[in-house]
Amino acid sequence: MEGLEVSILPHSQVLADNRDKRLDSQYFRRAALAADQLILRHSPEPISSLSSEVRSFGAYALTNEFEYQDEGIPFLRGTNYSGNFINFSDVLHISDEAHRLLHKSEVRPGMVLLSMSGSVGSVAVALESWAYPINSNQDIAKIVPASVSPFYLAAYLSSRYGRIQINRQPVGSVQQHVFLWMIERLQIPRFSGRLEAQVSATAEKAYLQHETAFDAVDVAENELISALGFANWTPPEPLAYSARAAEVFASGRFDAQYFMPAKEQVRQSLAALPGQLLSDRVDSIREQWVPDRAPATMRVRNYDVTDALVPLLDAEKGPSFAADIGSMKKVFKDGDVAISRLRAYLKEVAVVRTGDDIPSVGSSEFIVLRPKGTAISPETLMVFLRSAPVQTILKWCQDGSQHPRFSESDLLSISVPDAVAEVSVQITKIVEDGFTARYRAQKLLEAAKRAVEIAIEDGEHAAMNYLNQAAGTI
Repeated sequence: MEGLEVSILPHSQVLADNRDKRLDSQYFRRAALAADQLILRHSPEPISSLSSEVRSFGAYALTNEFEYQDEGIPFLRGTNYSGNFINFSDVLHISDEAHRLLHKSEVRPGMVLLSMSGSVGSVAVALESWAYPINSNQDIAKIVPASVSPFYLAAYLSSRYGRIQINRQPVGSVQQHVFLWMIERLQIPRFSGRLEAQVSATAEKAYLQHETAFDAVDVAENELISALGFANWTPPEPLAYSARAAEVFASGRFDAQYFMPAKEQVRQSLAALPGQLLSDRVDSIREQWVPDRAPATMRVRNYDVTDALVPLLDAEKGPSFAADIGSMKKVFKDGDVAISRLRAYLKEVAVVRTGDDIPSVGSSEFIVLRPKGTAISPETLMVFLRSAPVQTILKWCQDGSQHPRFSESDLLSISVPDAVAEVSVQITKIVEDGFTARYRAQKLLEAAKRAVEIAIEDGEHAAMNYLNQAAGTI
């Protein structure tokens, strides 16, 4: 039968190094068995021998002992992985007291962070440049390397052979997961110090470049806020305030948060500057894509709102078949700006730049904006919408308790001062440089991973040649 795969093994081999006596086909896939044989050629060592410790959260019951906060110590979860990088955009926070309670899950520089459930096998390295202290939940294993570079280890674990090893491990029917002892037994091929050092250096450059990409958006936002005169602005927080009855009835909202003074102050300040409403500067695109009306084999890039935590929706997102998409979507085009109306505090705003002919669609929770002219670039508009003044407005426009949303009309009624257009060229350059850094980070990490794969398959000499050639093109 087409697609049928059978592995035939001696009973002794089935039970060897098989702590749980697994007999499932996932564990004995041909690809996994073949990978084992290749890795054995390169003096592999288990992670337990290469690290001083592999640890996680501790008792799951500890999750009942603390609450999340708006500010405090960053608390990483599996959702904070962006590929094999960490994205702090929607990170939760915990108190100092909770951090002390969860001392086993503290993240420190140089640790290799491996996702244990959900997107099992996502890997990242905790960088020196991060703002510590940082903590994490029970779904992230912390590997503390002792006799191997964390960047080499991360490159191998995210390579094809690392993924094959990890993907045969998960257990569980509802949400699959791996245990610490499984991670400790993962075999890491060893090569000469020269090759491992070059792979490590390439992977480290990738992680540092990725940090630069996110820093660029922050720099652009600060430049824009300064141009608007909000550099030293802090939102007022009075205990009591009032609004005119006419304004209340006109808005259709009777909740106090909608008339929060911080929001009204920002709206009035932006409106006082020369400019136009957002509705005059962009078209709101409501074009829909219905998967049932498309050919089943049609390929589209389908973006979820969480994809917009990264301010660029690009070709890194792999295409899906129309048959695999279950609901109506919004249509995107290159140069659009997509902003999620759901949970504004996450700042899910991104520019669409795929650069190819594969159609792009996204969640119906997106509001899709298409600039009418060239005075304000999509990149500048994205930065404006992510900026503190606009986010303050959207925060207090939200309605709903379980899934708070702001309305399209509230968004489009925001004033966009001419000062935004005046700094658009400068802002665009900063953001595009950041996007370039992100692209280079992806290419560098792919090069590090591929070098390990080549070393396993064809030897160190071929891997070194590949890295030397890649260095000249990335």
